[in-house]
Amino acid sequence: MTSYPWQPGTATGIGSCPGEDPAEALRIVLGELPDLPHLPELPARGPGADLTGRTAGLLVDMPIHLEPSGWRFSDRPGRDTLRSLDHLARDLDVLEEVAGAHDGPFKVQVCGPWTLAATIELRHGDRAVKDPGAVRDLTASLAEGVAAHVADVRRRLPRAEVVLQLDEPSLPAALAGTLPTASGFSRLRAIEEPVAEDALRTVIETACRDGAAFPVVHCCARNVPYGLLRGAGAKAISVDLHLVPRRDDDAVGEAIDAGVGLWLGAVPATDAALPALRTTVDPVRALWRRFGFPRAQLSRQVVITPACGMAGASPGYVRAALKRCRDAARMLHEAD
Repeated sequence: MTSYPWQPGTATGIGSCPGEDPAEALRIVLGELPDLPHLPELPARGPGADLTGRTAGLLVDMPIHLEPSGWRFSDRPGRDTLRSLDHLARDLDVLEEVAGAHDGPFKVQVCGPWTLAATIELRHGDRAVKDPGAVRDLTASLAEGVAAHVADVRRRLPRAEVVLQLDEPSLPAALAGTLPTASGFSRLRAIEEPVAEDALRTVIETACRDGAAFPVVHCCARNVPYGLLRGAGAKAISVDLHLVPRRDDDAVGEAIDAGVGLWLGAVPATDAALPALRTTVDPVRALWRRFGFPRAQLSRQVVITPACGMAGASPGYVRAALKRCRDAARMLHEAD
């Protein structure tokens, strides 16, 4: 039987939250998601606190700066790189102060190599994903930087088991050849699946070596490449529940049968009127029934999450949505 770092009936968040106070955001997460809390990302703080800028600050010997068109590689570190590092350093200091005694699983999030390559420009303006050599350099740099980040988190949370989430919302578009060029007038050539899998595997194997972290890949886009993610070493796959079409049933079923955890985004990520609890839970049960696996297996292998990051939600809704995730997960477990 596959061993997961979480207990049956667990919920967690995706990553981003509203606001600019990391201590307050972390306390909310710890209060509402005690079984699998995460380090909140607060993009409202500005450049360097966003997913791309935050992760780019981890890159080794690949500094970045901000252009009107977005993030771009630089010759040397500047204020934008330093700003990214400052945001993360403050968050980690808060993490150690507020959650240093946490003794269960704890999740941190970074941008995956393909989404990072799709959102950072080369010095001359093209997206890095266009250049295979640049992607190889970025992947190696990211793997080294994320491994150091995981080691830092483990040092600050010595009793916790680190869960590493790689965010790859741009991966399906990279595989399909639908990523726009920098000008926006054409599309970039599709990335071959073995190439995409190899880069993701490099980051996962380096950062999670010797059990340093439990790897999860989050993809809130359509056309999630389940087989590729499983082949790259993801031990859990995080998706939007409402973007799991029946055509993916075989791929999802194979992942579940292989023991891969399935994190289902069952609660809206932006302000919405939450329905009765059973209305949140029933689509999860219905999806599981489609695959034909034992019902008792559901609450052990499935983790309930919001549909995506919650940076665009109000603070009050964040509390309500995270509580709903927790209540839904517990209801599933109790029913099992």
